Amino acid sequence: MMSTCLRSSRLYSLSVRLMATASHRMVVTDKSPDLLAASLAFEDPRAFQLMSVARTILGRRLFSLLLRPTVYAQFVAGENEKEISKSMEKMSLLGLRPMLAVPIEEDLGESTGEKRYNDNMEAMLECVRMSHSNAWSKDPMMQLKVTALLSPELCVKLTTIISKQPYDLDLLVRAMNGETVNFPGLEESEAAHFQCSLRRLKQIAQASVNKVRVLVDAEYTYMNPALTLVTMAMMKKFNKDGAWIWNTYQCYLKETRTLLLEALAQSKDGGFCLGVKLVRGAYMDKERKLAMREGRPDPVQDCWEDTNNNYNSLLEVMLKVIAQDPESYRIIVATHNEESVKRAAEGVEELGIDKYGGSVCFGQLLGMCDHVSLTLAKEGYAVYKSVPYGSVDDTLPYLVRRAQENRTVLQGIRKERDLLRQEFLRRLKRSS
Repeated sequence: MMSTCLRSSRLYSLSVRLMATASHRMVVTDKSPDLLAASLAFEDPRAFQLMSVARTILGRRLFSLLLRPTVYAQFVAGENEKEISKSMEKMSLLGLRPMLAVPIEEDLGESTGEKRYNDNMEAMLECVRMSHSNAWSKDPMMQLKVTALLSPELCVKLTTIISKQPYDLDLLVRAMNGETVNFPGLEESEAAHFQCSLRRLKQIAQASVNKVRVLVDAEYTYMNPALTLVTMAMMKKFNKDGAWIWNTYQCYLKETRTLLLEALAQSKDGGFCLGVKLVRGAYMDKERKLAMREGRPDPVQDCWEDTNNNYNSLLEVMLKVIAQDPESYRIIVATHNEESVKRAAEGVEELGIDKYGGSVCFGQLLGMCDHVSLTLAKEGYAVYKSVPYGSVDDTLPYLVRRAQENRTVLQGIRKERDLLRQEFLRRLKRSS
């Protein structure tokens, strides 16, 4: 059924998108098909890299004025709450739900100190407030980068430590509760920072429970075990009566099946609910180069087909678990891959999962694969768009990094562009 719907509803979806976005993204009637195609040609990540150069040459003010009506309008919701609300209201009219993303993150060598981490926490708390207080959608979600609150260097060290001496989740829960605990392997200053970071995470989780679902992003393999550790501890503390904290699982990694099965076992044994964001992953090139440089086995699947098979098999695992206990387990099928979307929708129907119940939902990036998002929404599924927001200066590094990491996603825009061109030509012929 879903396969047929994706085909038969495509022109409907494209028409809705053209009408809904023409006023603030493009004036379609003023462009030839070639110009329309060029305006949507975001599949080359070098375009984003050139933006950094252009900003230096033009200066921030002029660069911001030039970028705002183009790439910024395509991929970012706005800078202030008024602009964000306007974008979210349009999205809501199309049956889509926002998943707000504060564009803050750090990698090795970018650590900025406790004050900056506290400022980042305030930004995350503001995201919780905006997501909950505005009537944009039922059951709002937001994304969270742990490295905006906890130093990447400490994440790397923790990853090394827990590979040899695993931490019990209760140790972190006690620290979140304000108890001073001994973290094995950490120096005094590192333990103090970890304690502060866990309290920051606790504040965000406390603010979001029963209001906003917080989806914690995965990052690189050299820090992911630490990120999963703190996320699972948050789940154990805050997911007693529902899945309010979720973790992300990257199917392009060979270890992901093991990690997800371990998480399912942990949640069952610990008596807490598990929220899963299932993605293919975005750090393939860097992971492979790093493994080669360090003489380690390649952590990435051997080919794209293996990644697809891993994604679809883990999707099947989660759907079966959800069918048995939809109150304790949830998944967001975060993908632009139509085959996986069809499999998920078919699985929901075959297993008798309530598609309106929220235990299975779908997610795509703002500005990408709207033909998939809108078709799913039309069929009654809960569909979220990952929505970064902030100033041009704040969001540009985020967009550049996403472009570098998501080349296959960006290349996928070509298909959507071709569909838009077909619809544009059809309308031209009809009006002539």
